[in-house]
Amino acid sequence: MIQMNNVSKKYDNQYALSNVHLQVKQASIYGLLGSNGAGKTTLLKVLSGIYKPTHGSVQIAGQEVFENIALKQDIFFIPDIPYSLPQYTIKQMANYYKSLYVNWSDERFEQLAKTIKIDVNKKIHRLSKGMQRQVAFWLAFSTMPRVLLLDEPMDGLDPVMRHHIRHLIIDEVAERKMTVIISSHNLNEVEDICDTVGILHEGKVLLESELDDLKSDIHKIQIAFKGEIPEGIFEKIELKSQEKRGSVILCVVRGDLEEIKRTLESFNPVLIDVLPLTLEEVFIHEMGGVGYEITNKMD
Repeated sequence: MIQMNNVSKKYDNQYALSNVHLQVKQASIYGLLGSNGAGKTTLLKVLSGIYKPTHGSVQIAGQEVFENIALKQDIFFIPDIPYSLPQYTIKQMANYYKSLYVNWSDERFEQLAKTIKIDVNKKIHRLSKGMQRQVAFWLAFSTMPRVLLLDEPMDGLDPVMRHHIRHLIIDEVAERKMTVIISSHNLNEVEDICDTVGILHEGKVLLESELDDLKSDIHKIQIAFKGEIPEGIFEKIELKSQEKRGSVILCVVRGDLEEIKRTLESFNPVLIDVLPLTLEEVFIHEMGGVGYEITNKMD
């Protein structure tokens, strides 16, 4: 559905994106993760056709995106700070989008009005940050997009509205086969809704994987011994991190779980316990692997 091949984007003499390859299946929810300044917003703007890539190809459904007016009818991008025309009310902004998007649905707009419950005659710029975000989703869903691009989409929303918006996204994907890309620093949010994730760092894609596959390859394990911890227990295991607490080790390792457990069991531990690993922990260890980590030291 969405494909970026060898895409680079250069500002002056600096690359914000460098040789990016990205694939997003139709009717999937893709989580775009990355450090601050990794190039996530630039990537979304290239995908939406706002920016022209310096090099490479950006295609949706086999068509190039940039300056493709017909294709852009099916794309909606909500930036990290939602935009509306100055002094426009919700109703005026709805009429504006209705004039631009041929698939605009008055019926969908009225359906969403029943749950969002903001007066359509209110001027958008006078609303709170969270209410402006709700309006952005309200308008976006009413354009009936095939592709929805979201930059920090839940920022400013209260927990109830976050839950509501999350379910609206899932319903749109299930019922209309909409494809969604979400860039967010809230990894719990991404973990709750996304089926695939990509990690971007310094303008390059470090990895791209289905969420279940990503978690199946990296594990958090607690190991306990009666006496001293044996030497060499990690010689045949790819160790990402370890923390020693007396005769107990809490470690993060990569590889086949059953094989790792057999290797550890050969050292006769009194306990081997596999603990749940969050997406945030996976992200931290992946970023640590490319040198992006903060070490707190006291002199």
